[in-house]
Amino acid sequence: LIRLKDDDSGDHDQNEENNTQKDGEKEKNDRDKPQSTTKRKAVVPGPAEHPLQYNYTFWYSRRTPGRPTSSQSYEQNIKQIGTFASVEQFWRFYSHMVRPGDLTGHSDFHLFKEGIKPMWEDDANKNGGKWIIRLRKGLASRCWENLILAMLGEQFMVGEEICGAVVSVRFQEDIISIWNKTASDQATTARIRDTLRRVLNLPPNTIMEYKTHTDSIK
Repeated sequence: LIRLKDDDSGDHDQNEENNTQKDGEKEKNDRDKPQSTTKRKAVVPGPAEHPLQYNYTFWYSRRTPGRPTSSQSYEQNIKQIGTFASVEQFWRFYSHMVRPGDLTGHSDFHLFKEGIKPMWEDDANKNGGKWIIRLRKGLASRCWENLILAMLGEQFMVGEEICGAVVSVRFQEDIISIWNKTASDQATTARIRDTLRRVLNLPPNTIMEYKTHTDSIK
């Protein structure tokens, strides 16, 4: 929360400096802004909004089944929907998004902490892994909502370990997974598993599989 406030005050200083510039320069600066990532305005909670512990980014990807995916083509297929910093900003995005159960074909939604790409190769992910739960058709929308609300609400209680979550819509089944940083930390992965069982209210016979990202890459 304090970090967000600091960022915020930085933005005001920036604006005051801009105001003293000549209009022509200001326009030029504004035009150049989208290209440079460092200048991008930090996403912060609005006044009276409920800040989240971390900022998160929604992503969407879709691919043609049967075509092999290299990590490069995967990166081109994945689109950022937007980043949010508060409960209210989350609902603003989420209420306009199609529910996973209504997606067609080979589609995925990803919700990751800001700054972490939903790719195995990302520094935050490369030593990690994911819990995978395969769902019969019809359960994805409810399970996805429960999973991301638990993640945003810090219900997993594993410090900084959670990276993000994915729902994958496939023809026969849907798959949800939650990614964490350190695959070798068994206490953490066990705690994530138990929390998943609880927040998703899974039937006792549900098969849950933990897979390290290095195995996924192979």
